[in-house]
Amino acid sequence: MEPVHFTLAGALSAMEEGVVSSVELTEAHLRAIDTLNPTLNAYITVTADRAMDAARAADERRARGDAGPLTGAPIAIKDLFCTAGVRTTAGSKILGDFVPPYESTVTTQLLRDGAVFLGKVNLDEFAMGSSNASSAFGGVLNPWQRRDEPEARLVPGGSSGGSAAAVAARIALAATATDTGGSIRQPAAFCGIAGIKPTYGRCSRFGIVAYASSLDQAGPVARTVEDCAILLRSMAGFDPKDSTSADRAVPDFAAACHASVKGMRIGVPAEYALAGEAQALWEQGIAWLRDAGASIVPISLPHAKFALPTYYIVAPAEASSNLARYDGVRFGTRVPGEDLQDLYERTRAAGFGAEVKRRIMIGTYVLSAGYYDAYYVKAQQVRALIRRDFENAWADCDAILTPSTPTAAFAEGESQDDPVAMYLNDVFTVTANLAGLPAMSVPAGLNSQGLPLGLQVIGRGFDEQTVFSVAAAIERAAGFTALPQVMA
Repeated sequence: MEPVHFTLAGALSAMEEGVVSSVELTEAHLRAIDTLNPTLNAYITVTADRAMDAARAADERRARGDAGPLTGAPIAIKDLFCTAGVRTTAGSKILGDFVPPYESTVTTQLLRDGAVFLGKVNLDEFAMGSSNASSAFGGVLNPWQRRDEPEARLVPGGSSGGSAAAVAARIALAATATDTGGSIRQPAAFCGIAGIKPTYGRCSRFGIVAYASSLDQAGPVARTVEDCAILLRSMAGFDPKDSTSADRAVPDFAAACHASVKGMRIGVPAEYALAGEAQALWEQGIAWLRDAGASIVPISLPHAKFALPTYYIVAPAEASSNLARYDGVRFGTRVPGEDLQDLYERTRAAGFGAEVKRRIMIGTYVLSAGYYDAYYVKAQQVRALIRRDFENAWADCDAILTPSTPTAAFAEGESQDDPVAMYLNDVFTVTANLAGLPAMSVPAGLNSQGLPLGLQVIGRGFDEQTVFSVAAAIERAAGFTALPQVMA
């Protein structure tokens, strides 16, 4: 087997058995990056020398019998995580060549457990987008192609499009990602891989460039459900540097992937009805879980229809506050002005892209005097009702099954001139963020154009084990083995 075709679990086992070394794995991935990244644009920064040094150290550590859970595994880091001594851009011109003097907690824990960082991968600017088209470093190409239109340039989804494309194209074993309204699950579905947004507070947000602080959550994307479970165990944990971090024990998520779903109750929301191939796959997923011994329970999430407008008030409001720190004074890009206010205006005009400016304007508007109560306060009230809907649903079910996205990946330029059409890509994912719940996308089939479609599993807060169990059952039943056309 070519080293780049291992799963994360397979690579760790192969290194333990002496079948392959971390140096061989890392070299193979770096060669693949050299070949494919000019086409895919998945990586913003490749840290080849650092990766090789880390791989050699990992092999020495393993030879001493001192291997950690991820020792020697080459992975990619979304360029939203601060990495000490390595440029961190958030996909924006305004950060320019910002090199953090500190490491995010999530990446610190991955390094502690022996992971090898290949580099920093592309994203929508400040994680704002559903297509990875808003990056200041150019859009990312989805490695999948339409059967009848192979020349169409498909988007990988956003904001974690670089992470998803890198994993799908075999130029990283796995990758870190973040999810504010679906930015792990939507790109995972578009690229035919697995991805989980854990419970809010499960992973520290320290050192992650903020978009919307009450919604952002780090998580992994990988080729299999088990790979995500392995990576999440290292990413998760309490962090006193993050006031929203939950002081909860981190379970063995990988063990849950092998648990039976027999006797579980799977909720199917009445409000999520749709048509076409996504509906057919959803019905197939219901049948797979029923065949695995789960019972299917109809549930109601009556306020789900308000989730999207609620999200697009809360998230921009928090973004407008978080992004106020980018002023050209303390760090990042600076455009000189005649006075301080002119410096602010020139710096932000030059440094922020169109989508970021749009969301800052929306957020500033809904927080302004005269509109705060009408929009922001009302949105927070509806958010509480959405959370209550889920709490009521847990009385009848153990997990919820929905589609991940309403469609497969779309092409560059399709719907991108219509912000509202773009925002609708998050229609099935934003509820989990608003309620702070764990949710996972698992690849489950192909549409008529040969593009992947995903199913989403939503669980109770801090019950990622059940999410992994249900997702793994779908993965086994689906037997998804299709590969993208553009890959190493």
